[in-house]
Amino acid sequence: MSKTATQGGSGRVTIRTVAEDAGVSVAAVSKVLRDAYGVSEALRTKVEASIGRLGYRPSVAARGMRGRTYTIGILLIEISNPFLSLVVDGVNAALGASRYKALIGLGHSATAIETTLIESMIDYRMDGLLLIAPRIEGEELERVAAQIPVVAVAHHQPDARAFDTVNSDDRAGAALAVRAMVERGHRDIAFLSYDEAPDHATAVGRQREAGYLDAMAQAGLSDRARIIRHGSGGFAPSDPSVFDQLLVAADRPRAMVIWSDLFAVPLLNAARMRGLDVPGDLAIAGYDNSPVGALPLIGLASVDQDPGRLGGIAVTLLLDRIEGRTTPEHRLVAPRFVPRGSI
Repeated sequence: MSKTATQGGSGRVTIRTVAEDAGVSVAAVSKVLRDAYGVSEALRTKVEASIGRLGYRPSVAARGMRGRTYTIGILLIEISNPFLSLVVDGVNAALGASRYKALIGLGHSATAIETTLIESMIDYRMDGLLLIAPRIEGEELERVAAQIPVVAVAHHQPDARAFDTVNSDDRAGAALAVRAMVERGHRDIAFLSYDEAPDHATAVGRQREAGYLDAMAQAGLSDRARIIRHGSGGFAPSDPSVFDQLLVAADRPRAMVIWSDLFAVPLLNAARMRGLDVPGDLAIAGYDNSPVGALPLIGLASVDQDPGRLGGIAVTLLLDRIEGRTTPEHRLVAPRFVPRGSI
């Protein structure tokens, strides 16, 4: 029996006929007809060959534009981090001029939770995803981006082909902080990072450590460079006493660049509670220019990443991808150092 015998008594070729001929699902044929995002060339070639062979004439509805929900999913690790919240503010401001709305999911720094949330966002037919500081990476992130437009913020992967990235230049930012310390006469400058060594280049911590080492070398201080690992990445210490051992150590550095204000503000507070003069006994520079750090009573010098701008750029790139762009774009935004009384 020929495959066209499945057309029924009317002899009309349907989308199901094409699917059977091509050996694919009806949904796959529909995706080709709608020119949906993520259709492979192999699938397109196979389906179009069956369409031509069978003489299928799709209806206007079948050829209709890819159905949109005008929603985008935002995935972030948590909402208490001021930097992440300010990125989201930038996203919402940029979306204000469009028809799109955003829904937020919290991954709690857990890859399994992130994966589940992303799958749910795809199931609910969101038009694109903004992943802010995602824990998933590599092949998993590429797999997601093959199914839906993706832009990753605070994720350094400039060789990615399936998705876009938007980042502050973290390496340059850490170097700015070190140079500010050196300009003020500091030489014994350490970098405070977190316990889980950022062992992949996508991590902002890894980039900032590299920038610290760059600037120490440029200042002729490579022999005095040291990276101190303390605490868990992504979460602020709730008890200032966690820094006691560091602050009373005989070899305590006289100046420190901290990988995040989440650690820098509690460290500054702990130092003052122990009677240390900041910056006389210990100079401290943070990263993120958080609203709390900027308070006059805190006065934390810090690197500003312009999170609102990062969010706005991410929206522009994502909407471009939703409209069909497939060429990857990777943007780096220059940070600035904000000097205050802590250095």
